[in-house]
Amino acid sequence: MKKMSAKLLLAAVMGTTLVLSACSGGSGGGGTGGDAASGSESKSDGGAAATNDAPKEKVVVDFWVNQFEESTSAWFKKWVEEFNKTHEHIEVKLTIVPGDAWDQKMKAAQAAGKAPQVYTRDYGKIVPAAMQGQFMPLDEYVDPAIWADLYPNVEQFVLYKDKHYAYPMLVEPSAVLYYRKDLFQAAGLDPANPPKTWDELIDAGKKLTKDGVYGLHIASNAVEFSWTTWGLQMNSGHQAISEDWSKANLDAHYESLIAFYKRLYDEKVAPAQALNGYTDMADFGQGKVAMSVNGSWGIGQLRNDYKDILPNVGVAPMPTPDGDGTKPSATLGGWSFVMDGKAKNPKEAGEFISWFLAGDPEIMVDYFRTSQFSKFPPRKSVDEAINADPQAQSDEVRKMIAEKIVPYSLAEPTYDWAISFAFGSAIERAIQGQSPAEALAQAEKEINEFIAKNDYASKKP
Repeated sequence: MKKMSAKLLLAAVMGTTLVLSACSGGSGGGGTGGDAASGSESKSDGGAAATNDAPKEKVVVDFWVNQFEESTSAWFKKWVEEFNKTHEHIEVKLTIVPGDAWDQKMKAAQAAGKAPQVYTRDYGKIVPAAMQGQFMPLDEYVDPAIWADLYPNVEQFVLYKDKHYAYPMLVEPSAVLYYRKDLFQAAGLDPANPPKTWDELIDAGKKLTKDGVYGLHIASNAVEFSWTTWGLQMNSGHQAISEDWSKANLDAHYESLIAFYKRLYDEKVAPAQALNGYTDMADFGQGKVAMSVNGSWGIGQLRNDYKDILPNVGVAPMPTPDGDGTKPSATLGGWSFVMDGKAKNPKEAGEFISWFLAGDPEIMVDYFRTSQFSKFPPRKSVDEAINADPQAQSDEVRKMIAEKIVPYSLAEPTYDWAISFAFGSAIERAIQGQSPAEALAQAEKEINEFIAKNDYASKKP
């Protein structure tokens, strides 16, 4: 009935469109009654005449977020409700989408012209999508001052041709070394001096491997090697392909990285069969391994599920070839808010993004508090506010990761996954018996073939 009323109303006022537009406050959309799936249309009062006495219509902004932990979903709901309470002219409609349903739901919405105006996106997809016009640059619709609050290394994640295509929400270092202090002491190791180099890590792992406990949990298959080693790959100062994307760039450092992983498995520091996936801390929490390389999110799992071992948990940067902690050992994954390339209400969508992610620091402090400080802010002002939080002040793990890992971590590569997988597969083949030199040569051949076949240099952002 609402749609019929709206059509009749539209026909009746077709000749006075400009007048109607002015009376409706310029809120965009057709003034028809939209439901939750209608995306970006303005709400209707069900057919009331558009006069100066009529209530102002709200602009509806659909907002989709990936489904994360329950605490994160509750946090999104809490602050969307707060935004709607404090903004009379905008109504944000939140939809939480499970990860396995995201692509199908988004494609269906886009095909129907009902894609959400604002949604969450991980950093690795921002530049490729910006190149294809899938996102709208935010610069025109937000206060330019919000960009100065970002850490410079994180701001680069959302830039394409000097325009910002997202606003960062959080960052998560991909590789952190967790270790058991009590097991270090039992093995004659100093828990105050965790391994800093690859050689030190292997030596410590060999001493810790005993009594049914393995020395180290780390990536164990081609897929995991493909992304968990990005930071160590770029420790040498460059990515796996040349800057112009015209050829593979796998030098001696990449061969030494393959050899490092081969040693971990050949010398049985890591179990031949992984006890669980890379992102899972269960084996460490259950005392089956003495050290674990995992993302910063790992401390959250330990604090939730393995509280009894927390006093004996040490945390340090992932060891590197030469122990120089100012060189990257991790990449920063994480999430941001983007504006759809066909957003019908970019002004209001930009206002929402600014309020939510770049406004009062307490909104984001509340998020990092609920995540038990296992994730990290991209904004300086939020970091300052967290540092003033009594709970955060006593959190030595958060402090170490924030000061010694986040500042030196890099963005994830934006090139095709096939390139990353070629190198990850090389590590897997070496562990299975191929020499590092042969594994590297095969990866180089596969990457160059992919580049040539896809004219990949022409696709560089």
